[in-house]
Amino acid sequence: MMKILWRTKEFHELSLREFHDLLKLRIDVFVVEQTCPYAELDGKDLEAVHLFGLDHEDRMVAVARILPPDEDGRPHLGRIAVDHEHRGRGLAKELMELALSTIAERYGSRRSALAAQSHLETFYASFGFERKGPDYPWDGIPHVDMVRSAE
Repeated sequence: MMKILWRTKEFHELSLREFHDLLKLRIDVFVVEQTCPYAELDGKDLEAVHLFGLDHEDRMVAVARILPPDEDGRPHLGRIAVDHEHRGRGLAKELMELALSTIAERYGSRRSALAAQSHLETFYASFGFERKGPDYPWDGIPHVDMVRSAE
């Protein structure tokens, strides 16, 4: 398995370079690779906890964000991405474990929610997330809402 340096930072703790690199990775994956034009800067990064992984050359290769609990009381995990050159090496699994640990530390349990691209439902289910409702299009890509109950 590849050695990654994992970081967890609130928005105000990010350096300009880190914020640039996480936006670049998200845009490279979601906008360019998936050919999905959407409003990447949605204003929610300001209140999010950002998770990211750096490789041995200090390149950002994986990202995610955690939004504070919404009206149902669950923190929301999103913008989960791994650079295409680094997929298939277990980084998404490491990132999800870090995200769930961070949620537990900050909010007292791993209870959380996410909007998964439908083809990744099985992956998220392996972390205890369960489907809540039918598939729906979001920015032209099928998604499904999923929630994780407290353990």
